[in-house]
Amino acid sequence: MMRPIKRNKYRILLGKNYYTIKRYLEWYFGKTKFPKTHSNKLLPYCIFTHKTPLLRKLKEVDMWYQYNKITNLKIATKRINGIIIKPGETFSYWKLIGKPSRSKGYVDGMVLFYGGFKPGVGGGLCQLSNLIYWMTLHTPLEVVERHRHSYDVFPDSNRTQPFGSGATCAYNYLDLRIYNPTNEDYQLTVYLTDDYLIGEWRRGSQPLESYEVYERDHKITLEHWGGYVRHNIIYRRRYNLNKEITEDQYITENHAIMMYQPFLGEGNASEV
Repeated sequence: MMRPIKRNKYRILLGKNYYTIKRYLEWYFGKTKFPKTHSNKLLPYCIFTHKTPLLRKLKEVDMWYQYNKITNLKIATKRINGIIIKPGETFSYWKLIGKPSRSKGYVDGMVLFYGGFKPGVGGGLCQLSNLIYWMTLHTPLEVVERHRHSYDVFPDSNRTQPFGSGATCAYNYLDLRIYNPTNEDYQLTVYLTDDYLIGEWRRGSQPLESYEVYERDHKITLEHWGGYVRHNIIYRRRYNLNKEITEDQYITENHAIMMYQPFLGEGNASEV
């Protein structure tokens, strides 16, 4: 049963500092093997590619947020583009990008905050983490850390992916981590064109499987406290070279408080 929670600003600050320090300690004293190899030479086989538009018109959101987001994405993608994740290594979104700061060229962009949004240095980088997470679901790589959005802030607009198929991020305690359990090197490429953020997962040999990511049990419920919550479950089908299903795998479950009025159909308004 989800409902909005108002937290004291001091509690938020203390909690953020605690988890940030904990993450630093884990980075430098933990046993996780992080990738260090970048290469401009692309591995020969593209496993999956995806692109998302750089500019979206969002209700009551000034477009300067979008333009500043592009500036931030250009800086962040240079830190990640070409990284090779070897067998046994774990990709860490924030360890590669580092802390966004003005000294590095980052500017204010849109940061989602407890159901709303505000300007923040490096804002907009969630578009990159969303893209990487979605692409990774179409590979044998394992997502070992991913954080879902707790609030559904904006109505769907030309959605092409299931609700809840992204990964929110906040330096450095809300990370996106991807482990390579295979015997193959995997290479991540991310770059911008005039209109799109584009990514690819690549490897050295031709894949023997393909994946289809889909949702089940999508619904909107009216909660006792008067608000709406959106739910679904993400699954993934794996196919062999003969296009036969070899696995139908549960991935994750999403629940998000809606910050806009849903479009309710006829019938029971408590569940859509």
